[in-house]
Amino acid sequence: MARGGKILLVDDDPSLRRLLALRLEGAGHHVETAESGLAALRALDNYGADCVITDLRMDEMDGMALLERLSHAHPNLPVILLTAHGTIPEAVAATQGGALDFLSKPVDKDVLLARVDQALEQTGVGSEDWQQIWRSRIVTRSPLMHRLLDEAKLVAASDTSVLVTGESGTGKEVLARALHDASPRSRAPFVAINCGAMPEQLLESELFGHEKGAFTDAKQAQQGLFRSAEGGTVFLDEIGDMPMTLQVKLLRVLQEREVRPVGSARSLPVNVRVISATHRDLGRAIEQQGFREDLYYRLAVVTLALPALRERPEDVAPLARHFLETIASRSGRRTRVYSPDAMEALCRHHWPGNIRQLSNVVEQNVALTRGHVISAQAVDKALAGHSGRSDAAAALQPLAEARDAFVRDYLVQLLRITEGNVARSARLAKRNRTEFYKLLGRHAIDPNDYKGQSEH
Repeated sequence: MARGGKILLVDDDPSLRRLLALRLEGAGHHVETAESGLAALRALDNYGADCVITDLRMDEMDGMALLERLSHAHPNLPVILLTAHGTIPEAVAATQGGALDFLSKPVDKDVLLARVDQALEQTGVGSEDWQQIWRSRIVTRSPLMHRLLDEAKLVAASDTSVLVTGESGTGKEVLARALHDASPRSRAPFVAINCGAMPEQLLESELFGHEKGAFTDAKQAQQGLFRSAEGGTVFLDEIGDMPMTLQVKLLRVLQEREVRPVGSARSLPVNVRVISATHRDLGRAIEQQGFREDLYYRLAVVTLALPALRERPEDVAPLARHFLETIASRSGRRTRVYSPDAMEALCRHHWPGNIRQLSNVVEQNVALTRGHVISAQAVDKALAGHSGRSDAAAALQPLAEARDAFVRDYLVQLLRITEGNVARSARLAKRNRTEFYKLLGRHAIDPNDYKGQSEH
């Protein structure tokens, strides 16, 4: 059987869409749905697909017209046609038009899944390729995320240093692991460390190793994370919290490709790729002399900016379902589901803690729900008391993080108002264009993403 792929299901019958989507998702596929041929073309532009399953008889654009459009725009995309009015001439026309198969309704479940497996094998999705790597780690329907992943796929195969930015809880380590898994270094170790979680001397020893007797508790030599990741990837989380003295030593490692263990007089060669991450504004840290500019340019050859969960609200529902399935798999119990009202409450929430907060809320909901369906009341209770702090304190962020989030949201709002016009946005902000462009670059905002998105 082929591995799960991304299926676009097109049918103007909502009940049939739901039924077929459940069957396909039950077989491990990711399903997007569209109610018409035109909606299908828009969905393909936003989300892509590995296989299209479409009804033949639909208003506006029928399955044959959609097939013709797809054969020109996506010539390698397999298409399976469905109809309740199957005839031999239609079947012949469909296969001659490029359809992989033609199935009559009601569709036999096993036949449909077998045809889908055949389609995915035809496109190569059944092999261990990068598409499966991204899908196995990253759950998203967001056009913002799909654009980001397009960039990530391009850089994954290289040895380029990557800086992943984004608020706390947006999944920076998940993206870093996906970059490693999709790289030629995937068979070697992926080693992660939080640069803000330990004292300076201990962090230096953890990164670069130490000799026996180098300090009081050094009872034996340790090779350090850089050497233990030989041939693989070192992930430096919260790089913005690294002490300045260690930044100098890290810069030397990146320049010379060798490390000097604490207490040693000699340097040792290392072959690793470095991916780093931060929720801080490193541009401001450089201005305030809290981060080395030369190190920044070594780390940020490519910058990937993860959007906050509030900027990708369409991902709340699939992420919640993913966490429910993960918890069920871990516990060996039946997967719970959210009631429609409960899911609506999740989707309305602002999620200051991003994906990490959503994961914790889902886990709490599962732990405190006896039945199969999680209620809206359970969601409201978890959201009200989830952080363990009371009322207003629960929503507080660190000052630097809150300030960065405000500036980014303000810039996005300006661009939406002006439909991506930087000159107008700069005038509204009472800043010159050069300074405004620097702000956009610092927050990894592309004004082209807001063309035609006026809020008026």
